Amino acid sequence: MELAYYSDYAVRLVNSEDPARGKDSLTSVEAVRDLFGGSQEAARRATDGDVTRFRSVRARLRAVFEAADQGDEALAVNLLNALLLEFPVSPQISGHDFRDDDGRPLWHMHLADHPSNATAGYAAIAAMGLAFHLTEYGVDRLGLCEASPCRNAYLDTSTNRSRRYCSDRCATRANVAAYRARKRLEADRSAKTGRTADSAQRATANGER
Repeated sequence: MELAYYSDYAVRLVNSEDPARGKDSLTSVEAVRDLFGGSQEAARRATDGDVTRFRSVRARLRAVFEAADQGDEALAVNLLNALLLEFPVSPQISGHDFRDDDGRPLWHMHLADHPSNATAGYAAIAAMGLAFHLTEYGVDRLGLCEASPCRNAYLDTSTNRSRRYCSDRCATRANVAAYRARKRLEADRSAKTGRTADSAQRATANGER
């Protein structure tokens, strides 16, 4: 499994909350287990106590994205380093489940965590994955959606570093809002121009009397 895959763990956890709308889907142990995706063995370790612990890690991961979004690279790195120190992992070479045409293992890097609880395990791989993405592609590749009020996290993998929204839905919504704003501005300018012209005509008419 490529290390870049693990960065999605951080995005999934951060986006389990929508602060602007006061929504939080991380309210039960089942919600915690859903975050693990296909890693069912790790998910089974989750208990009710992990709900609160996951929320704490989520706030710290969001702070990393916020710092990156604001262009504060040093802060983003420091916050992420703190998570890496608190939740360490052991990189290991793995070849399970993947074979080439000759039946030989396709070796790849795998992150082995040694957690005391489900939160520690999830935080370890999320932080390591995010660290890999940051060092490989740059801090500016960590972003928060610009489609107000959405502030979902995303990882920019575009070739020209142009991503600004977390999804196509938000991009469309933002574009529609911008189009409507331009139309309102044009209408206001047209109305103002019309009022100015009317005033000029009235002034001219009064002067000719």
